[in-house]
Amino acid sequence: MARILALDFGKVRTGIAITDELQLIASGLTTIETKDLLSFLEEYIQKESVERFVVGLPKQMDNTASESEELIQDFLKKLKAKFPSMPVERQDERFTSKMAFQSMLDSGMKKKKRRDKALVDEISATLILQAYLNRF
Repeated sequence: MARILALDFGKVRTGIAITDELQLIASGLTTIETKDLLSFLEEYIQKESVERFVVGLPKQMDNTASESEELIQDFLKKLKAKFPSMPVERQDERFTSKMAFQSMLDSGMKKKKRRDKALVDEISATLILQAYLNRF
């Protein structure tokens, strides 16, 4: 089986998570500057078998699209142009940043490490991916 790769897309940086080959466990992979994201994905897919992308779907509490959705839509066009045969699915990402921060607190992580926004993005991508896996 191939892996599933999830993205917590952001204007400046994007958190990335990946499943194991059996698609059972979501793990944080890295956080990358968004401007380098497509080239990173291209390199990664050359090394690892990836079956699909899952991209976070930011929504407001009233279920309307968040402001960042416009940026994500632009990115999705580029992603589909670069990887035309790769399926892309969306996963609601409400509260993932808060849940990521809370998981850092619960794990006893030091304050300095909790300020690392890149780590929050990576954990958020992991939560998006795990929520996607839990749907099935």
